[in-house]
Amino acid sequence: MAVGTDVSDATTRAGNGKKAPTSAAVHPGPGFRIREDFPRLPDETVRAFREFTTTDISDLLNRLYAVDSEIRYLSGPDETISGLACTVRAYPGDNLMVHKSLDIAKPGDIVVVTANGAKSYAVLGDMISRKAKHRGIGGYVVDGLVRDLPDIQELGMPVYARGTTPVGPLHRGPGEINYPIACGGVVVNPGDIVVADRAGVVIVPQGFADELLLRLRRYVDGNAEYLEAVRRGEFSNEWVDKQLRESNCPIEPGVDPGVAAIAAPDAAVPE
Repeated sequence: MAVGTDVSDATTRAGNGKKAPTSAAVHPGPGFRIREDFPRLPDETVRAFREFTTTDISDLLNRLYAVDSEIRYLSGPDETISGLACTVRAYPGDNLMVHKSLDIAKPGDIVVVTANGAKSYAVLGDMISRKAKHRGIGGYVVDGLVRDLPDIQELGMPVYARGTTPVGPLHRGPGEINYPIACGGVVVNPGDIVVADRAGVVIVPQGFADELLLRLRRYVDGNAEYLEAVRRGEFSNEWVDKQLRESNCPIEPGVDPGVAAIAAPDAAVPE
């Protein structure tokens, strides 16, 4: 609605069929806005996370930064991918901002789209994926569905999503690009690092990336000897027993009922 328009007048005219209801208008600002870029970490920092599994990264983020496991690998290479998050908030049933993100995301970025987990339409298909390939976009993580999966797989575009459907979206808006979103239960800020492999997707907060890399390297180096011993079959579960003892867990010997009956032949037999 234009500034100064009288609401009652607009409503009256809408009632007369001369104007669409103003409640359907799209307003600039929160919910309909684009930020062209964000502070960026060095490429070498982003690439360094490909040395590690999402499992280890999740562990060292206290198991709270892995996205919902329903958002899973659908297409792409076997190896770990990583990239800065270009975030997109899509309106239910619409992907205008996913199309616009082709002009906003930089080469290597991973576009993270929230469609609020909607399962009645797709927000990504082969046309966007093909264009993204030409633009050098690193992949997509979609809290929602995609379509044209066989063609996307043929392109080799990395895609993680909740599933597929043949039903496509409209292209009208509103939506947002490069503002904080929630994807699979995790808050994603533009410029956070997205790391994905066949085990899942994890989000590394941008401000913690350097410290996390140091912790990961210490963690992997410290576990190398233990993991090699396990591969040889050399391990002990003493730590499990210690934990059980400290928690005062009762452990009772199991007895097979049939064995118990044989072991007690003198037991009274009902007459």
